[in-house]
Amino acid sequence: MNLVRWDPFKEIAEVSDRLKNIFSGTLPRRVGDKEALTLVDWVPVVDISETEKEYLIQAELPELKKEEVKVSVQDGVLTLQGERHQEKEEKGKKVHRIERSYGCFERSFTIPGDADENQVSAEFKEGVLNIHLPKSEKLKPKTVEVKVT
Repeated sequence: MNLVRWDPFKEIAEVSDRLKNIFSGTLPRRVGDKEALTLVDWVPVVDISETEKEYLIQAELPELKKEEVKVSVQDGVLTLQGERHQEKEEKGKKVHRIERSYGCFERSFTIPGDADENQVSAEFKEGVLNIHLPKSEKLKPKTVEVKVT
């Protein structure tokens, strides 16, 4: 019989992970003017930045191919969807821990009012999806010099 030292912080971390998994599995999503719940298995992390010309959304999607990712725009909402598959078990291989998330994912973002949703483009490189939302030329503030007489 082996004695194992009790580690309260390990138990707290395990409970925290379980709660995170429970609450991260259901995301609110807009369907028309109503909110629906979408079940997902994991949520990829994103960075959102802005320049004078565009908004940039960068999503980490490791181990995915661009064919496995869907990007769509509908009613002012940009949505990323896809699925990451877990490796198949090999005979003679013992798995000691699995911490990476697998399964279906979905992220939705409201497109800012000054972005041109008809000009959205995306590129996938080295596990990062870059989505470009150019700002609309007609909505950019213009400075007009007024001649004072």
